[in-house]
Amino acid sequence: MSASRRSGTTDELGPPEPERDGADLLAALLDGMDAALCAFDADGVVTHWNREAERILGWSAAEAVGRHGFAGWAVRSADAEEVQGRLLSAMRAPGRQVHEFALLTKDGGRVLVRTQSAAVRGTGGEPAGVYCAFSEVHAQIDLERSIALSEALFEDASWGVVLVDADLRPAVVNSYAARALGSGRTALLGRPLGELITQGVDELESALTHVLAEGAPPAPAEMWVTLRTPEGERRRCWRSGFLRLASPLAEEPVPLGVGWLFQDVTETKQAAQEAAQLRFRANQLHRAARTAAECEDPSEAAAVQLDFALAGFADHALIDLIAPGAAPDGGPVRLVRAVTTPSGAPGAGVPADGTGLPVRYTAGHPALQCVDREGSVRASAYAPRAGDRSRGAGQADTDRVAAPAWAADRQWPEDAVHALCTVLRSRGRTLGVVTFLRGASRAQFDRTDATYAESVAVRIAAALDLSQVLGGDGQG
Repeated sequence: MSASRRSGTTDELGPPEPERDGADLLAALLDGMDAALCAFDADGVVTHWNREAERILGWSAAEAVGRHGFAGWAVRSADAEEVQGRLLSAMRAPGRQVHEFALLTKDGGRVLVRTQSAAVRGTGGEPAGVYCAFSEVHAQIDLERSIALSEALFEDASWGVVLVDADLRPAVVNSYAARALGSGRTALLGRPLGELITQGVDELESALTHVLAEGAPPAPAEMWVTLRTPEGERRRCWRSGFLRLASPLAEEPVPLGVGWLFQDVTETKQAAQEAAQLRFRANQLHRAARTAAECEDPSEAAAVQLDFALAGFADHALIDLIAPGAAPDGGPVRLVRAVTTPSGAPGAGVPADGTGLPVRYTAGHPALQCVDREGSVRASAYAPRAGDRSRGAGQADTDRVAAPAWAADRQWPEDAVHALCTVLRSRGRTLGVVTFLRGASRAQFDRTDATYAESVAVRIAAALDLSQVLGGDGQG
């Protein structure tokens, strides 16, 4: 720098720039703090006072700096000596000291504050003063409560808590959520949700994206998902709530992610569904019995029982009766089609064509197995999945082949992929088989379905037996 610049004279470069000693930077830092801050020299005179202190107490920096302690303006005279002593004692104590006391505002009110004070050391290490950071007690308590709540949610909560970042990946996971997702807490962090959830992940990610863009929904949502676990796939129902997280430090809300809280309500939902299903089926049996009682023809009553059973249970149904005088030498049983639902679309059962020709069932057909076992037999075009417990004893035909070919081989409608065959017995005799069929949009038959089908079969068998006793041809 030229001599003219150092001496403060003016040259062709313009007037000299003032030298900076860092005072303006210190003032900016103090005024930008979220906490109120003041400082005292070794004699207890106020040397610094920032804008947050002015906001809380109403005293400006010009009014505060230069005063001796808080006596007579920021503290009651009766409390001034005690407060002054507690603040200045930090010069002789190691570390920080925390105190709570009441300060006076400029308009005469009182504010309970929590202070943290520590010594300010000179260049030689001797005490040169004290700085004091303070905030309103209720604000500090709110902060401590928020921190305590966060820690409790991520340690001891009885529901799942997951913080999902803006990329829809878990950032923080509590113990409940880790167990529900079938993994460890740290193993889940940063992984795409699609690696954990095989079905239902699209709906979950759509909900998270909506919350990021629009905010939290007004009510919890119930979502069915299928989890990928070392033991196999698991179907679960989660009642979920979502909260959009935004940074409190930004001037405008900046989304940090989504807080996802959920509870596993699978057992509750399944119990409710089973209870509703049981009520519906009991009601159907009652209505079917009342309607069938008005039928003059017992075979018509059997068709009525079948029609009521189809509602909400299956897409198609067939009744095959044992041909009169069949297999006198102990050969294979011959079954004759008596009632069938319309092919190609669900509908009410109608009598068969009446030709009396046996149905061309091959050996090992589920209907023939049903007659042989005198019990229910379930069949499906699909192989059982790992962990699927709904397919137990009596399972037949689990070969993974094309559904139309599978159904055609068994003389069933081509859209059938699941079957349940139940024996028709009355007065100690086997009369035939009733077969219920479901399409690909429905679940496989389970043991509960078999129990219901057996209840229907008892009523159908009684009506068909009466038809035969009254001289019917045994074909509906």
